[in-house]
Amino acid sequence: MCVYTERIMAMEKRAEKTREADADGASAGRAKSREVLVIGGNRYFGKRLIERLLNAGDRVTVLNRGSSPPPPGAFHLVADRNDEESLNAALGTRAFDVVVDQVCYTPRQAELARRVLAGRTRRHVMTSTVEVYEYEDSITPVREAEVDPRTVHVDLALPWDDPEFLEAHYGEGKRQAEAVLAADPAFPYVSVRVAHVLGGADDFTGRLRHYVDRVRAGEPIAVPPVNRPATYIHVEEIADFLFWAVGQDFTGPVNAASHGPLTTEDVCAAVAARLPGGKVLFQEVEVGELSPFAFTRSYAMDNSRATGLGFVFGHTGHWLPRAVAETLGEDD
Repeated sequence: MCVYTERIMAMEKRAEKTREADADGASAGRAKSREVLVIGGNRYFGKRLIERLLNAGDRVTVLNRGSSPPPPGAFHLVADRNDEESLNAALGTRAFDVVVDQVCYTPRQAELARRVLAGRTRRHVMTSTVEVYEYEDSITPVREAEVDPRTVHVDLALPWDDPEFLEAHYGEGKRQAEAVLAADPAFPYVSVRVAHVLGGADDFTGRLRHYVDRVRAGEPIAVPPVNRPATYIHVEEIADFLFWAVGQDFTGPVNAASHGPLTTEDVCAAVAARLPGGKVLFQEVEVGELSPFAFTRSYAMDNSRATGLGFVFGHTGHWLPRAVAETLGEDD
């Protein structure tokens, strides 16, 4: 084993021990279980977050449209988060220590949530995205202050209910949603800007699978002439991060990303290492659709705020092979 790998594994072990200690300390320090509302997010890392909360002894309520039941042990409320009357009827007189909103994509949704939940919670954690930085292009990793939600213009008149518009303006929707929450100093919010998430056999996005299929078949992978690196996080680590954030008292935006940005070449090399006979073939594209995780701009995230607050991130160099193995349905 090389020294570099040993260092990464040692750092990952320290990170895991720190997270375990934080979880144990949080559980021991609470006189009673927390009341936590999770809106949506009943799959992928949202499901893992709910499991962590339940394992910590928290009382968890999951609110969704009824399309899927929550994990055993969680309470279930059925409502349309886009309908204020439906939300108020489902919530009744309930109040929560923390709300985790996993499916807030637009300023309208944020405004409705703020109205309904004001006075019902002491802390609102919104799952945001690295895509709020989509217009940045920086050699150095981007800090939270580069997109200050207090300065973002909000336009509620845009066609946020149009699925095609929303898909094309995903980053803008999240930016404006953050701005709505930030506009009310009396509403204590956190926006977790999540890096690109990899790993898990239940990854429904198909982005890593795209590379597996291309490398296995030796088909070209479309990349820009100058392909920029990006920041990533493993599905288990972002669940750990959100669980940790639930128990903290800081507010405002925070970047959540593992150490070690990755290029498309890094991702493909990890895939090829698991596919004997697979071939990595890149095709430069000036105009047209690019492969997932191929970027013309550089907006990798700086995670120093989160580390300064006490969270210990792992390194992509340690968990990337495991993420590929999970996508392939193999043991690492």
